[in-house]
Amino acid sequence: MSWSTFVAVGDSFTEGIGDVDPRTGVERGWADRVAEALAAHSPDLRYANLAVRGQLLDQIVATQVEAAHAMTPDLVSLCAAGNDLLRPSARPADLARRLDAAVVRLGDQGADVLMFTGFNTRATPVVDLVGRRLATMNEHIREIAHRRGARLVDLWEMDTLADLRARADDRLHLNPEGHRRVAARVCEVLGVPPEVDWRDPWPPVAPTPWVRRREEDLRWAREHLLPWVSRRVHGRSTGDGRPPKRPEPAPVR
Repeated sequence: MSWSTFVAVGDSFTEGIGDVDPRTGVERGWADRVAEALAAHSPDLRYANLAVRGQLLDQIVATQVEAAHAMTPDLVSLCAAGNDLLRPSARPADLARRLDAAVVRLGDQGADVLMFTGFNTRATPVVDLVGRRLATMNEHIREIAHRRGARLVDLWEMDTLADLRARADDRLHLNPEGHRRVAARVCEVLGVPPEVDWRDPWPPVAPTPWVRRREEDLRWAREHLLPWVSRRVHGRSTGDGRPPKRPEPAPVR
């Protein structure tokens, strides 16, 4: 397959949080990696990434979907609603209806739409508290993808992402190796030769002593969980006022 314009829409997962490019200090992420793989086969490919960390589904629809539609892409990715599911009031069926409308809008000019389920949360116990809600949402996403003819990247089936070695320090976002494996899975779905095999198992590792695990848990709670709770209490988001990193389609290289 060959595409001329690829636009990525979503939140921190698509922005690339956890995968900082050491050359530029800017988040890279799976979408940038996929764009680079596509450009290797189609050098004239133009790529935009409108994703902004922390955004809820309705914010993504309001600020990104129409902007992406105006760019007339022939390939567009949409990963949204993850931040909504962390809120107690979230209803997967309601989110699914709004997500479905966004998929229809993004695909109404003939673009290939790429969708994602949420990945397994068992590596992060606090997030895993919404596991049942996430599983329900994943079923809705699979159904939408099937009904609308979207290409589905089922992250839940990627067992290698459930290992903490695929996660950034906050245990929620992916690290460079996690993003690299997701990019490989996306390439596989798109029919593009992947850089690595995302199924490769992690090498064996010696068990971490109990005391060391508790120390790491306390550090994680202090550095990541408490600030996250504080932002929720005060109605703030890490993405407030933040522009997208690639607001217009441009050559990848």
